[in-house]
Amino acid sequence: MKNSDIRIYQSEDGKTEINVQLDNDTVWLSLNQMVDLFERDKSVVSRHINNVFKEKELSRKATVAKYATVQNEGGREVERNIEFFNLDVIISIGYRIKSQRGTQFRIWANKILKDYLIKGYALNKNLLTQQNEQLKKSPLVVVSDYDTNQHQNIVYFFPAFKTN
Repeated sequence: MKNSDIRIYQSEDGKTEINVQLDNDTVWLSLNQMVDLFERDKSVVSRHINNVFKEKELSRKATVAKYATVQNEGGREVERNIEFFNLDVIISIGYRIKSQRGTQFRIWANKILKDYLIKGYALNKNLLTQQNEQLKKSPLVVVSDYDTNQHQNIVYFFPAFKTN
């Protein structure tokens, strides 16, 4: 995926964790990810997706993208072009399935997108926690600088090395 970011959605009950693609200011999930999200059979989710397009609720061209994805098939890694569906489709399917998990996901996705639009980024709390733990374990040299072009302070962290 070009210019994309990945966030991890975890359901409130902690049972489901989905790597969510963020690209072009929206969220993208594959059919299999929606099956996991909504806890429904693949045929049910697929039927609802087809109905969304058949009923012209949404345009397939505007809401579906194919991305090359590496997957494990028979013990070997294979690259396949997989269809991903944007947040509009995901929300529509969530309403059709009437899934509480879909509502939770919609709230989460809208917050992530709002963070991107307002701040220009969204924080991955798990990654920050891991990196913070790593920083605590290794001695660092901190260098602060002021970027006159951006009018902001910049802080650099470098590993400390012992000299003999």
